[in-house]
Amino acid sequence: MADTVMNGSKVTLHYKGTLQDGEEFDSSYGRDAPMEVTVGDGGLIKGFDDALLEMETGDTKTFTLTPEDAYGMPNPDAFTILEKSMFPDDFVFNEGLVVPLQGPDGGPFPAVITEVGDENVTVDLNHPMAGKDLTFEIEVLSVDNSETNDETTSS
Repeated sequence: MADTVMNGSKVTLHYKGTLQDGEEFDSSYGRDAPMEVTVGDGGLIKGFDDALLEMETGDTKTFTLTPEDAYGMPNPDAFTILEKSMFPDDFVFNEGLVVPLQGPDGGPFPAVITEVGDENVTVDLNHPMAGKDLTFEIEVLSVDNSETNDETTSS
């Protein structure tokens, strides 16, 4: 069917993510802007990607992901020490603060300050959602499969 989600589909959706205690950690509804994704291109966590497959325009679904299908389990060795001088002069350092760092691919990734010293800060490089079960409510607004049936290949 033309509006069924498959690998390569461009999907416009709304979502809400909550933790086990019901705390909302993210929502496209709160931004009043739906999210646009391409299923299977690696832009989503695996469990979210898999949950979209076979959905159709107008469908809603609620599902819970274990850490293995979301952000994985925390790596106890994934931390680094950064000099405070690397941050802006007016930066306020607080333990537990999520700071955007630049990843090896040049894109931003979230890290958490775990210790503040006089000259340095210790930063946990695990994703803040690592080790957590995540529940998502999704609503598929539209499915575009025009690219999935394209016979051309790129090299």
